[in-house]
This record gives sequence, C-alpha cells and structure tokens, in this order.
Amino acid sequence: MRKKAVNGVVVLLTAISLLGAGSASAGVVLSGTRVVYKAEDREVTVKVNNPGKEPSLVQVWADRGNEKSVPNTADAPFLIMPPIFRIDPAKGQTLRLTFTGADLPQDKESVFWLNVLDVPPLPKATGEQQNFMQVAFRSRIKLFYRPTGLVGTSDDAADKLRWSLKPQTAGKGYLLHAENASAYHVSLNRALLSAGGREYESDSGMVPPGGSHDFSLKDLKNRPDGALKLRYESINDYGAAVVHDVTLAP
Repeated sequence: MRKKAVNGVVVLLTAISLLGAGSASAGVVLSGTRVVYKAEDREVTVKVNNPGKEPSLVQVWADRGNEKSVPNTADAPFLIMPPIFRIDPAKGQTLRLTFTGADLPQDKESVFWLNVLDVPPLPKATGEQQNFMQVAFRSRIKLFYRPTGLVGTSDDAADKLRWSLKPQTAGKGYLLHAENASAYHVSLNRALLSAGGREYESDSGMVPPGGSHDFSLKDLKNRPDGALKLRYESINDYGAAVVHDVTLAP
C-alpha cells in the first residue's frame, strides 16, 4: 500500500489479488478472475465495465510476478491495448492482449499477472481549500500462457495433486505439502484436513507445474493418528471453484 500527497490531496494506492468470480475494484469490474492465453490464439480479450455513477480512469499493464510493478517497469511479453483509457458510468471497454514473443517453456504453462489500476475522478472544486483522500485500486489477476500440445488437461491437473503432511522446522507443527506432476498451474482457494475428530484449514496458494507448494495448517501441532481426509477447492479456467476429496496416507 502506498500513499502520495499532491497539492493537499492524499492518493492511496491499494493492490488487490482477485480470487472469486465477479471480482471488482472500487469502480470497475473485470469480466473474469484469470486470463488463459493459448499459444495458437492471435489475441485474447478481457472486458472491463464501470457499473458506478462516476467515470474512472483505468491503466493496464502486465508483469512477471512483481507486486510492486508499475506501468514503466512492466516486463511481461504482452501488448495490451488500450493501455490507458476512461470509462464513463454504465459503459465498458474491451482490452486486447497480444503475445509479443518470448523464450518460454513449451512443456508447461507460464504465469504472469494482469494489473488494472482504477483511479476515480477528483472531487468537484468548492472554492475552498480542502484536503481529501483519493483511493486508487489496483486489481491483479493471473495471466496464463498455455503452449500447444501439453499433456493432459487443466481440469485434470487438480485431481492429480499428490498430498502429504510435512513437519515444520523446530517442532512448529505440520504443513500440507502438494506436488504437481502436471503441465498446468493449480490454484487453490483453501484445503480442509479432517483428522482425529477435528478440522484444520489451510491458506490459499498455487502449485506450479512440475513443482510443489506448502500450505500452512492452523493449530496442527502434532501428527494425527488414523486416516486423514482432505477436501480442497481448486479454481478452473472460468474462475469457478471445484471441490476434490482425497484420503492421505497415515
């Protein structure tokens, strides 16, 4: 979160990562919560709408994962048109994303981030010197580049995660360890471990293709006895939650 003061005006910039469907910032609404760019596509489009009663100035850019990125440091290989525009109330704007070419892996997805900065208009002048706060919301959604000919499908990837309990260092409890042998990123809303008559909820996260991710489990200090039941929610290409149930080895 950053603040910038200009002529008695305080501008507050807030970054938001969007997970649920119908994600919105202060004034503008994105048509989805993720973008999938297939290698065979010439371009993909994203719709931005303004359902509010005031116009919004919107600036858009993509980065490789730096949450502090700004338009002049954008380093993702995508051309986004238009990069800056105004949306009047009850109007919309279609963004066009074009892959500009880069040496990316061809056996797995690559992930980038699409940033949408929504700057509301300044208050109308009153003739008196006033201090006020202006809030600019920056939304960030995942932008996946998907090469052609990948093995399997993105829908199957979440089902094939391999799960285990992993002890933390210095006896601080246990983590949920997920391994992803697929070629696709798997994004999770949460996971819920049932063991010994109790439930332990994890944080959200993403498991990269051919990699792994550790999810923290609140209050799980000792390894439970018996069967371990795990229910987790993955997010598909359309931003919908898909529920999975598995049993972990004791």
